[in-house]
Amino acid sequence: MTAPGRDQSSWAGVSLIASREIGIRLRSKAYRLSTLALLIVIIGFTVVMKLIGGNGADSTIGVTGATSALTAPMQAAAAAVGETVEMKTVPDEATGEAQLRDGDLDVLLVGDGTRVQAVVKKDLDDKARTALELLASRLALDQQIAGLGGDPVQVNAAVAHAGVEVRPLEQPYPYNSQQLVLGIVAGVLIYLSLMLNGQSVAQGVVEEKTSRVVELLLATVRPWQLMTGKVLGIGAVGLIQMLAIGVVGIVAGLATGVLTISVSAAAGTVVWLIVWYLLGFLMYSIVFAGLGALVSRQEDVGGAITPALFFVIAGYVVGISVLPTDPGSRLVAILSVIPVFAPTLMPMRLAMGGVAPWEAILSVGLVVALIPALVWLSARIYRNAVLRTGAKVRIREALRAA
Repeated sequence: MTAPGRDQSSWAGVSLIASREIGIRLRSKAYRLSTLALLIVIIGFTVVMKLIGGNGADSTIGVTGATSALTAPMQAAAAAVGETVEMKTVPDEATGEAQLRDGDLDVLLVGDGTRVQAVVKKDLDDKARTALELLASRLALDQQIAGLGGDPVQVNAAVAHAGVEVRPLEQPYPYNSQQLVLGIVAGVLIYLSLMLNGQSVAQGVVEEKTSRVVELLLATVRPWQLMTGKVLGIGAVGLIQMLAIGVVGIVAGLATGVLTISVSAAAGTVVWLIVWYLLGFLMYSIVFAGLGALVSRQEDVGGAITPALFFVIAGYVVGISVLPTDPGSRLVAILSVIPVFAPTLMPMRLAMGGVAPWEAILSVGLVVALIPALVWLSARIYRNAVLRTGAKVRIREALRAA
């Protein structure tokens, strides 16, 4: 078979380079080991979260026969302060104290049930203390009501049903805590992938430039074909890794019960993760390839791609800093539509939910529209700089060169 010439079809040249990159990286022991390590970390993290989660209760409170009447009021008091408690009946105080020492109980309610008396192993956390104080207040109030001839049950029922009627002009989106976590995880995965695989593109360009392999390759394909093929090849290998991590992570989470969201919601998160990985990788890696062609030493790669890398880091930092405390942040909503920030911010918001369809469509459309312009710009820089060794080539010179 004869070697294809530079006049071969455009996509044949791109496919040739992409296949070369995929083959090299899939055969790499480092790639296989890193992928396996990431999968083990994901599964291990899921198991640890399952073990830490336990039965889901913040505190386990024991009651004796004399204090069993405090079970329902204690649960109500705990719920009022955002505490989840598991109530456990013990035969007697001695048994309860033994379970406190063993760590099976966090608090033991003792006495005759007319007032709140608690025994703990060492100390009482703030939330549990607040719940117990609220219980003591309600118990004292009930006793005063009964002493005045009233019915504490009716009074408590009336108080429980009293509340403020709120009429919002716009319905707030009910953010699920697990969706918030999934959103952050999605943003972290895309950030790491862009950082690692994106920089691999620039490093690969410099490596070929330094070893003069690029001169042999350019005798076969055109500069833009070499650049595009490299980006697509490395992107495909990264996609395999991203898909494996996403699927294994979701399956492990659902199988262990750590994730209780619907399968469709979990699958949707993986799909959007893949979509935004592809869009973000294409957009940034094309730029990284062009910027990488400006330098001739591996130690100069970081400085060359820093201006573009800044937007990746900025989007990631804003996302993990703002979204956990303010999922509906207007700032994040605006930035997530801007192409340079969208690859890290939009998948976070989509995993959390509450994104209007037009926002998702607009953000995808703007990135897709920007990619051809970046291909043209980076290809021009790449073509005019990739064969020039020595000192760093200035962007203006690369754009101006014939």
